[in-house]
Amino acid sequence: MTLQESIPTDPDALRVIDDVACTICGCVCDDLQMSVVGDRIVRARGACHLSEAWFLQQHTVRPPVAQIAGREVSLEAAVTRSAQILAEARWPLIYGLSRSSTPGQRAAVRLADRLHANVDTTASICHAPSIMAIQQVGESTCTLGEIRHRADLVVFWGVDPVHSHPRHLERYSGDAVGRFVPGGRRDRTIVVIDVAPTDTSRNADRFIPVEPGRDFEAIWALRCLLRGWPLRNTDRLGVDHGQLVELADRMKSCRCGVVFFGLGLARTGSGHGNVEALLRMVTELNAHTRFHARRMRIPGDVSGADSVLCWQTGFPFSVNLSRGYPRYDPDEYSAAQMLQRGEVDVCLLVGSESVPQMPADAVDRLRSIPTIVLDHPTVAPAIEPTVRLTTAVYGIHLPGTAYRMDEVPIPLRQVLPSSYPSDAQVLEAIERQIPPGDRPNIPGVW
Repeated sequence: MTLQESIPTDPDALRVIDDVACTICGCVCDDLQMSVVGDRIVRARGACHLSEAWFLQQHTVRPPVAQIAGREVSLEAAVTRSAQILAEARWPLIYGLSRSSTPGQRAAVRLADRLHANVDTTASICHAPSIMAIQQVGESTCTLGEIRHRADLVVFWGVDPVHSHPRHLERYSGDAVGRFVPGGRRDRTIVVIDVAPTDTSRNADRFIPVEPGRDFEAIWALRCLLRGWPLRNTDRLGVDHGQLVELADRMKSCRCGVVFFGLGLARTGSGHGNVEALLRMVTELNAHTRFHARRMRIPGDVSGADSVLCWQTGFPFSVNLSRGYPRYDPDEYSAAQMLQRGEVDVCLLVGSESVPQMPADAVDRLRSIPTIVLDHPTVAPAIEPTVRLTTAVYGIHLPGTAYRMDEVPIPLRQVLPSSYPSDAQVLEAIERQIPPGDRPNIPGVW
């Protein structure tokens, strides 16, 4: 396949495509139906409020395939310029990958290895504390299908799926009818634990408010109650003692339970300490009943980026390849911290949608160095890049694979034609133009 290959289509035909997967969030719902006329999606049946506008927006914006300093150029010229910038860099960073797919993620890791670069994913500003906690204590987990069919107690801690994952309750955790929960919502108890009421808590059976920054104390209090240990100084728990006693009893008596936790737990207070305590509690609950824990991942294929990096390097994010072999240190090699310290002199962004979530001084550093951005046609650039390359969208223009939040691979289908290249094709073309020879190690930097 060439870098730009058009897919023929009949402009007058109405096509209905079933079982389309959506990569807007980590649910990767794969039961959508697209009605397509020519090169436009005219109806997205089953899409949530987050994804419907995104599907209908496809092909309404058609930026140039390549730009250098805001000026339209050929794809080949942009690839050549990108390769030149990266070859001259001393401390290159490749970042993003959560809106890509397995082929693009593999190509990004190969390019990082070729450049002796740092490669990082959006997990470093998202669920990095959760991943670190899992590395410490493990995870008693399951697929979303098991939750659908077995869970009669569902706890949401520090997450509001009504907004972040709109179809999660419908498909997996709330209303879904399962083999052992034939009544769906009637057969489930839903508990929400958060610092303030949410739209999810308004539809839950129980809402347990916790003081900001006191999740750690609440989890440890629950662990004590589950072991039958009396609690002293119950006014310092950050949560009502009576509600914790009731929750502990529900957890021990349910047939199958799950705790879905989000960034409200993972990125507040002690961060990975919160998640570590929660994972230990879930492990201990399995002495009483079947119980699981699951992260609520947000970007559509961030789990896939974790999986590909683990497969290729042995580590899930924040991987440094400057010495010719992978090293892992979330404090040292995360994209945001490296940018804040001024260590990066060139950045290649495989998707720039997460840049606004970075610290302001990291974004300022991005604006001051050469940047190469691979973005989808409908994405407005978060920064003005040196080189911008527009790439096709997996699951819209290209087939591929996305990993759901429970690490289950979901096949992506092609829905629309496109003349844009894939990010894998662009990254492979850039790699081919990197001059041969080993890049020198930079002493005293990594």
